[in-house]
Amino acid sequence: MSYPEHLRDEIEAYLATLRFSWEPATDGLEEAMRYSLLAGGKRIRPVLALATAKAIGRETAELLPLAAALELIHTYSLIHDDLPAMDDDELRRGRPTCHVRYGEDVAILAGDALYAEAFRLVIAEQRGDARRILRAVGELAAASGVNGMVGGQYIDVKDLVHRQRADLRRLHELKTGRLIGASVECVLLLEDDADSSTRLHEFRAFASELGVLFQIVDDILDVTGTDVALGKPQGSDERHGKLTYVSRYGLEQARELARQSHDNARAALDRAAPDGVAAELAQITDFVFIRSS
Repeated sequence: MSYPEHLRDEIEAYLATLRFSWEPATDGLEEAMRYSLLAGGKRIRPVLALATAKAIGRETAELLPLAAALELIHTYSLIHDDLPAMDDDELRRGRPTCHVRYGEDVAILAGDALYAEAFRLVIAEQRGDARRILRAVGELAAASGVNGMVGGQYIDVKDLVHRQRADLRRLHELKTGRLIGASVECVLLLEDDADSSTRLHEFRAFASELGVLFQIVDDILDVTGTDVALGKPQGSDERHGKLTYVSRYGLEQARELARQSHDNARAALDRAAPDGVAAELAQITDFVFIRSS
């Protein structure tokens, strides 16, 4: 199973350099932030950003602040998802969740701080034309807000799909897909004339389908995986009575939907970046799909 480990190593090294507290009194908050941020994982979102940079001929080092910001936002979402008021999970990335280790109050603040620091990082450290950086920041905010990740989470916690007030695919397009999509799109928005680019349209189609694929596979692994392999409690969705691709369609049909989503993502990627110039993006797509086997 191939994965662009060199890109993951690059983002891991950069994340390890980040510091957030300039006041001795808030060092404990920084400790909680870094506890969750540096817990490992495949770093799918920042690796996608760096892989997109390579696909369009950019040096990956130039995009590290943006890539890191994506991981800060993702980590904030995991801290909050794990809270007792949400999924009430005690294990994340193979170790106790932030609220178990530091308490609910500190965990909430650590998530809030990571979200704020993500935007500060892009604004202060990402080099490029100011107008293009502003476009990327706007997309990052939209992808993580009411019309993106947080909105999808609201649909999930209020059980609106079960109540037939929302569509299952749309739930996951928002909750998971929007930030994955932003991992690709924000890089393109830093380029000239990105808004009118046909390439941007095809990359959006690829990223959107990849986000759905990621969630279908995540639902499958919640049933078939183990705590050790997942780094979190297996069967969490079932315990919370969540509607998933597996609970709605069954395991085998969910696997077929994953296959279709994978094929759609690869086809869109081939249109966006022909001639094999997006090898790392193809590797990530295949890696996500193969996990479901």
